[in-house]
This record gives sequence, structure tokens and C-alpha cells, in this order.
Amino acid sequence: MAAAYEDLRPLLFSIAYRMLGSVAGAEDIVQDAFMRYQAAVSESSSEIESPRAYLSAVTTRLAIDHLRSARVRKESYVGEWLPEPVLTDQTAFDGARYVEEADSLSMAFLLVLERLTPVERAVFLLHDVFDYGYDEISGIVGKSEDNCRQLATRARRHVREEKSRFEASRQQRDQLAARFFDAVGDGDFDALVDMLAADVVAYGDGGGVVPAAPRPVVGRDRVARLMHSLGTQARELGVSMRRAEINGQPGWLWYDESDRLISATTLDIADGAVQTIRSVINPNKLGHLGPLADVRALQQRRREQTTSGGS
Repeated sequence: MAAAYEDLRPLLFSIAYRMLGSVAGAEDIVQDAFMRYQAAVSESSSEIESPRAYLSAVTTRLAIDHLRSARVRKESYVGEWLPEPVLTDQTAFDGARYVEEADSLSMAFLLVLERLTPVERAVFLLHDVFDYGYDEISGIVGKSEDNCRQLATRARRHVREEKSRFEASRQQRDQLAARFFDAVGDGDFDALVDMLAADVVAYGDGGGVVPAAPRPVVGRDRVARLMHSLGTQARELGVSMRRAEINGQPGWLWYDESDRLISATTLDIADGAVQTIRSVINPNKLGHLGPLADVRALQQRRREQTTSGGS
């Protein structure tokens, strides 16, 4: 049992996380899947022939059930909904494998998956991302092989139509991300403008727990002003920015003076410009990354500084 857990947990978490866009939800599902596996082994007079197949099936079915039950909660979510961020090890990716892995982990990709039905999402991920055969997928989702092929084709079309583009050269991507990071930190407004696409969009996910822009901020000038303002506030409050690879894309983490996490920000870069900025501020989506800051207290400090400065 322990060996199966160590060997298969990364795969199962990868499936569950891509299905849900939630770290906590994925961990719960993987734990539940292993408990069911252990119960099945205990009840059976013989070993389960393929733990991988059994656990993949249970994990996928649990994720489908979870998505169906979570639909109403997402419809009532306050503001923009973004996936929970995960930190990805840059050294684990290279060449074509990096592009493939980064693409299927990116927030842009996970948001496209949100527009698929739970079963479409499962079939597409299992086949196109995890290389499961349609015969195995058929048994997992309870559909015929032909039906699974149709579901995958339909899902693939949706993904292709809506999928974001990413910078082909990782080196160019990282260089631009580093310059953008420096411009935010230094308050260089002109540099920010130069690096943003004309139709750039910035999203913030506060989940109604902490204040965040209720709607996307669109356009080069408006987004540049937003990022310039955030950089100014960070400097005045002693907030630090640390570069990180988040969901396979460049980004950074914001920390308060006590080294507690405030938010996680990712960049989508293509055609030599920043196309999309996504910031997760909702503390309910950040706890797995470490101790959390009191964002409301920071914002109150900022208001007090502004008031005292203007008096």
C-alpha cells in the first residue's frame, strides 16, 4: 500500500488537480481514492491486478462527482474565479516536454477546461494529456469507446479555439518576465507600457474574502496603471516580490514584512508582450503555499498612510 501511494500519488494528484483546479480538492480526492483502494484490497482475496488503473479510475470518477456538485458554488462565486496556484519546478521541464507540461498546467488551460462538461474534461485529459487509451477511458467514465472519441474530439475543438498562446522561446519569455518584474518593483511606468500587449487583460481573484477588482482590467494603459499602483503600494508597505514559476508560467509571489504570503501572480507571454496577468489573492486558495498575510490589515495600513500623507 505504501509503495503504491508513493509511486502513484503524483499521477493521481496531477489528474485530480487538472480536473478541479483546486489543490485542496485534489488532495482530498487522492486521499479518498487510496482509502477506497485499501478497502478493496482488504476485502479481496487477491491483489488488485493494476493499482494504477484502479486508482486512476476512482480518482477520475470522484473528480467528476465533485465537479457536478461544485457547479452551483462556482456560479455564486464572488468576482473572478481562478484556479489555485501551484509552484512548478523549472528544472523538471525542457524542450517539447516543457511546452506540453506547461501548457496543460497553465491557468489559461485550466480555465478553458472549466467550459467543458465534467466527462468531456475527464476524457480529454486522460487521452490527450495522460496518454490513456480509449478502451481504458471507456471503462473509467462508463461510455463506449466511440462515444469517448467523440467527446475528446469535441473537447479538443473547444480547447483549440480558446487556448491561449505562449511564447515559443522559453528564454525570451523568461527575459521579458524578468524585465516586467523589475519594472513593477521599480515603478517604471513607461517600461510597463512597453511590455504590455495592446489588449492585455488583468484578473484578480479575491473570492469576496479580500477586496479585488470585481471585473477584469483591460487595455495597456489601465493595466500599466494598475501594476504601477500595486508596485508603489508594495514599496510603501515593505512588501517583497519573489519570482517563481507558477502553473508552468512565469510569475511572482508577494510577501509582507513578516514573510507571510499575500498573493500569487502569473503572466501569459506571447509575441514578445505580456498578454494576460492573473493574481490569486483569495487566502482560501493560497494556504498550501505557506503562512498567509492579513490582507485587510495591510489595506488598512495603506489607507492610514494615504490619509496621514494627505493631511
